Amino acid sequence: MATRKPGIDQDLIRDLANILNETDLTEIEVQQDDLRIRVSRAGTPQYVQAPMASPQAQAPSPAAAAEAAPAAAPSGNVVPAPMVGTVYMSPAPGARPFIEVGQSVTEGQTILIIEAMKTMNQIASPRAGKVTEIMVSDGHPVEYGEPMIVIS
Repeated sequence: MATRKPGIDQDLIRDLANILNETDLTEIEVQQDDLRIRVSRAGTPQYVQAPMASPQAQAPSPAAAAEAAPAAAPSGNVVPAPMVGTVYMSPAPGARPFIEVGQSVTEGQTILIIEAMKTMNQIASPRAGKVTEIMVSDGHPVEYGEPMIVIS
């Protein structure tokens, strides 16, 4: 009988990969207790902060970084969408937005929320700087790697 690592459900990973293939999604993520599984066709997302957790800066694949950079802005200043989902610019409907153009932000500061699979994912600023452009709208969908914000 084959042994499995505790906590890793390989059948769940296979099921998630099959869902990706069946639905043409680029990424899917599930979380249960302390276990979080993300299956993605496009590589590893860059800056993801799980609710009530510290920011996790993950190295992007070279292809993902190239796709995320628009021609008009330097790639180092663009914050791309780390996942597919719906963008929310404030913590609650009618609340003040997390950021506005011209505002200074600090590294790790929540700049927006992306709802994916009924999970609210706080997206943290990857660097300190000034918000020079916001390229997404509240309540609208984003794709993985889509440019969202420019921080100079």
